[in-house]
Amino acid sequence: MISRPLDLLSGRLKLRHLVLVTTIAEQGSVLRAAEHLHLAQPAVTRGLREVERILGVELFSRGPRGVTPTLFGEAFIDHARAVQAELRRAGDRIAGLAEGEAGTVTVGTLLTATNVLLPRAIASLKAERPGVTVIVREGTFDSLVPRLVDGEADLILGRLNPIEDRPGLRQIPLYNEPILLVARTGHPAEQARTLPDLLCYPWILPLEQTSLRHELEQVFHRQRLTLPGNRVECTSMLTIRSLLRQTDMIAALPALVVSTDVGLAELPVPLPSVRRSVGVTLPEARALTPAGQAMLSHLHRQAEGLRRELA
Repeated sequence: MISRPLDLLSGRLKLRHLVLVTTIAEQGSVLRAAEHLHLAQPAVTRGLREVERILGVELFSRGPRGVTPTLFGEAFIDHARAVQAELRRAGDRIAGLAEGEAGTVTVGTLLTATNVLLPRAIASLKAERPGVTVIVREGTFDSLVPRLVDGEADLILGRLNPIEDRPGLRQIPLYNEPILLVARTGHPAEQARTLPDLLCYPWILPLEQTSLRHELEQVFHRQRLTLPGNRVECTSMLTIRSLLRQTDMIAALPALVVSTDVGLAELPVPLPSVRRSVGVTLPEARALTPAGQAMLSHLHRQAEGLRRELA
């Protein structure tokens, strides 16, 4: 067992060791890792033993169906992935600085952030810098923050979530947008005036871990109402739009979604207490790559236009 602090900068631990361990974890077996890395299985086994000898602990439990990380393995794999992500970012940054028009930016996006702002920003960025590759990953805020922290995402775009309990993050607000109750054009509830009038219809609600879901729950609670029992919980904009267009379902969506879809209409039941502040979440200590800076600049530029539209 470990009896003193480990010096992993002594030169014994190599980058290939980090790649090897993370590949074994991803592939679930030494054999598949060897095939993936185009190495002989004994070489991978020998490399794993070298890492475990350096660390003084076992990183994987061996079983008949492959390997699973131990407690030590999970901790080491997290750091190994972060180191590799930082090195990839360093390569992107050097390439971006050297070439000026190249690089990659990865944007984590939340519900409906892809509807107007992000497509406009990507289009204007690509018109200016066609050599920049933009990678878009959708998810909830909770699922995207680890990717942001580990360096797998450059920024998160969408509704700003509280970050008081998440040290190391900072946020840049871009614009505020009302949340509307929405249904298909011609929906039988178009004449409804109160929230209880809508409870006889099926609903689409955000997932429980989202800020919008929490705010909607508060709206129902203040009116002494329970959430609709006949509901779907979803954050996929494609699925939400299809369900709204094809059924009598009701959903709470940002105003820009309604204004850009002729098949959807706002219901005359206001949600004055529910607004969303759209912005960017960034790591506090890590600078953006040139490609990331360019994306942020275009997001600012397109957000200015959206503020005028919403006004």
